[in-house]
Amino acid sequence: MARVHVQVRRVDETRVQDVTMLWAQLRAEAGVVAEAGSRRCDADAVLAVLSRPETVAFVGLVDGSAVGYVVVTDCALNPFADTACVSVEQLFVLKDARKSGVAKALMAAVAAYAQRHGAEQIACSVPAGVRDANRFFARLGFGPLVTRRITSTAALHRKLAGDSDLPRFALDQVLARRREARLRAAQPSH
Repeated sequence: MARVHVQVRRVDETRVQDVTMLWAQLRAEAGVVAEAGSRRCDADAVLAVLSRPETVAFVGLVDGSAVGYVVVTDCALNPFADTACVSVEQLFVLKDARKSGVAKALMAAVAAYAQRHGAEQIACSVPAGVRDANRFFARLGFGPLVTRRITSTAALHRKLAGDSDLPRFALDQVLARRREARLRAAQPSH
């Protein structure tokens, strides 16, 4: 797609509906069913996120229409770090507007924001399996830093508690008992 003139605006009350529409599109592309999502996809949810003092969003406009957005938070890569950092939490561009410079224009706004706020570093959260997004950020000079893993609270509690209270019927134990029984049966009787 040919490069287009992209205007980038900081999201305020007048642009919340643009982000809401784009967020709904992002969720639709990701296959999130409205009822299945844990967070409502509406203007109130967007306003709640943007009311946090450490969060800001920018919207990309082409011919006056919103075609992409980026959400940025002030963060620290390490709670003991001395250097300021901002983090790109979400970057999305409509399919029809991709490869036209919208994402780069949004990232230019992020870079300007980081510079104004004295942030020496910019981080981003990119799903490991999204190849195009990983390539885009790599071309902009972003390198891998950590692997972020996730689990549910319930699963962590189960793993931490172990299975000592549960009966010991693990597959490896069943197989070990069968091997022992075969060995006993194969031994000559006296």
